[in-house]
Parts: sequence; C-alpha cells; structure tokens
Amino acid sequence: MNNLSISQKVYAYLVSLYKWYLKTPARSLEEAYQAALYIKQIEDEHFNGSQISIDPASRSSVNDYFESSLRKQLRLVRMRLTEFNSSRFFFNESNTRGAQRYGVELVNPEQVLTKLKIIDEITAKYTNIDTDNEIIAPPALFGSHIAQTETAFSQPGLRNLEIRESTNPKLGKTNTTGVLPRSILGTIGRLQVELDPTAEQDVVQNFRKAQRRTIISVRFILLLIIVPILTHQLSKAFIVGPIVDHLRNNESVRVFINYEMEEEALTELERFEERIKFQSLVGLIAPMSATELEEKVQEEARELAEEYRFESSNAIKNVFSDMTSVVAFTWLLLVSKREISVLKDFFDHIVYGLSDSAKAFIIILFTDIFVGFHSPHGWEVILEGISRHWGLPGNHSFIFLFIATFPVILDTIFKYWIFRYLNRVSPSAVATYRNMNE
Repeated sequence: MNNLSISQKVYAYLVSLYKWYLKTPARSLEEAYQAALYIKQIEDEHFNGSQISIDPASRSSVNDYFESSLRKQLRLVRMRLTEFNSSRFFFNESNTRGAQRYGVELVNPEQVLTKLKIIDEITAKYTNIDTDNEIIAPPALFGSHIAQTETAFSQPGLRNLEIRESTNPKLGKTNTTGVLPRSILGTIGRLQVELDPTAEQDVVQNFRKAQRRTIISVRFILLLIIVPILTHQLSKAFIVGPIVDHLRNNESVRVFINYEMEEEALTELERFEERIKFQSLVGLIAPMSATELEEKVQEEARELAEEYRFESSNAIKNVFSDMTSVVAFTWLLLVSKREISVLKDFFDHIVYGLSDSAKAFIIILFTDIFVGFHSPHGWEVILEGISRHWGLPGNHSFIFLFIATFPVILDTIFKYWIFRYLNRVSPSAVATYRNMNE
C-alpha cells in the first residue's frame, strides 16, 4: 500500500511537471507581453506616449531610474521570447494530444500574432539600447532570436570602424582591409570626432564602456583562476580526501602506487644506511652494533613507508579533485558566454593596441619559451610534474614523443597565424618580428 502511494505521488509529480512544460510557451509569451506593456505604461505616464529618452550625459536619479527600468524590461522581453521560441521548437503532435488529455489550454495562434506584433511595436524603438553589453533588437514572429552584440569603443577616432565590427560578427580587426592604411583612416576619423560638437559626450560614453569592459574582463579572469582552485581544494578537503583516507586506512594497503616511488624509497633507504655506517666509521657518532643498525634502518623504513603512503593517497585525491575542477571550469565557461565575448574584445583591444616592437617582443618570447631551442627541457619538466601530481609513472617514450610532435604543431599553428592574420592587420609588426628574430 505504501509502495502504491509513493508511485502515485511520483506519477502526480511527473504529470504536474509535464503540465508546466506544456504551459511554457503561453507563460513565456505572456511575461514578455506584460514587460512590453510596462514599457508602454512608462511612455504614456511620463513621456506623453513618446519614446523613453535616456541622455547618457545626464546622470540624475530620475534618468537612472527610467534607464534601469527600461533595460530590465527589455532584458525580460529578450529572455522570455527566447524561452518561447525554444519551447515551441520542441513542440509536436504528441504534446498537443497530451494537452488535450490533461486539460491544458495551449496558446492561440491568433493571440500569439497579436501579442508579438504589440511587442514588436513597443521594442522596435529601442533597438540600440545596451542592456549589460547586449543590444536588444525586435524579435521576428515565431522563430528568430533577439540579436545580441556587445559594443564597446575604446578610441573615438575609430568609432565608425568599431561600429561595423560590433554589428557584423564576420567583420573584425583581422578582416578589415581597405585601399588606404588604417592609420590614415584613423587620423581622418579622429579629426571628424574632434570637430563634432558632441565629441565630449562620446568620449565620456566610450570611456565608460571601456571601463565596464575592463572590469568585466578582469573579474572573469579572476573567476577562471579562483573557481577551479577553490573547487579543487574544497573537494579535496571535504569530499574526496575523507573518502580516500577511509578506503586506504588499512595498513595492508600498498604503499607505492607506481614503481618510480618504490625506487625512490629504496634509494633513500640505502643512502640512509650508508650514511649511518659512514658516520660510525669516521667517529661522528658512537659505534653501533648490527642489531642497533638494523633497528635504526627499520625505523627509517617505517617513516618512509608512511611518507610514501601519504604521497600515494594524495596523488589519488588529486585525480578526482582535478576532475571536479575541470567540471567547475567547464560550467563557468558554459554560463558565461557574455563574459567570454567581452573578454575576447578586451584582449583584442589590448593585443592590437600594442606597438609593433611590443608585439614582436611578445611573439619572440612566447615562441622561444614553448617552441624554441630550449623548450624540450621545459616540456619534460612539465610532463614529469603532471605525472607525479597524478601518481603516474613517468613514461619517457610518451614524453619524448610528445616533445617531438607537439612543439612542432604549435610552431606551425603560430606561423600560420602570423602569416594569415597578423601579416594582414599589422605588416610592420611582422617586419619588426623578422628583424628581431634574425
């Protein structure tokens, strides 16, 4: 009887969850519609039915209130319409039959068209409003997504070029070529901006965008570093560590998890015994009998066994803790698509904003470290350290094969990048790199 009640509860829960899924399109569309009506209400009550005007140069409390309210509602419209389109994409005839069976009223196509048209009419006036580095564009009926592009300007003189790069994802710094050099175009653009009466407001607005981009990028970089490390330490201390210690709390558990540890322990024990004999022979310590020497060696062997048992357990903990770190890092990348686009634009401005000599210096430093003449020694140290961190025996054949192939592949990719992209964007930097490298 108890099992029957549990199964009934599970069935009821699954039915309610399925009903919630069937109501998702109507619920999402209604929330987007209500957000659009809220924007219309603000227009009617405070702006005489006209567009909500936001002056970037005015930083009053009233202006900030209307700006935050508008961006919040536009963001809500974008999110709910994306949810609406996604839920309708997976709808089929079986869902329609399920709605009829469980008495769920599906959204009426005529009502959908009416509400989407109203949403389009209201949000079409705000296609260039920046909502946390995202541009809100009016949605198309039944199927498109809200356009999302991050526009951040660093140099007022290059504003027209940056606008084209932001609105066209296929057009970037590495794909902008023209008849005239970019420096001349940049100079002409700066002169145009300096003669523009609104240049001061543009400078202030561009500075705020660059400041916000820098803050977001630095914060995201710190998260990429801190989150995996913190996840590794916490999982190792509170989850993986206690489990491994409980399973390996037996004295009969193997001390060494690979033969290299065993060889190191035997070598240390032999050196200890030879050191005791040498000190006894030269009079540094009192002469010891064979029994005393054997007891001394046994004590040292027990200490070495305890030390290497701890090192073996620590290597096992590192394996599982690193897995949790990778999961946390991957999750952070999946939920931070906007931050990744901002970070990409941040590095794009930094790298391409360097002088030619600085670019050449960084390229030479990078190539000499990873693919240079002395790089095999560094790769060998890194691979041996990783093997010891995970408690794996150092496979010298694999290490030599890796050193013979990976740096070569990396060098080929880097040379292709210089030839394909850097040579197009900054030929003078490539020339400086070649002169410095000769």
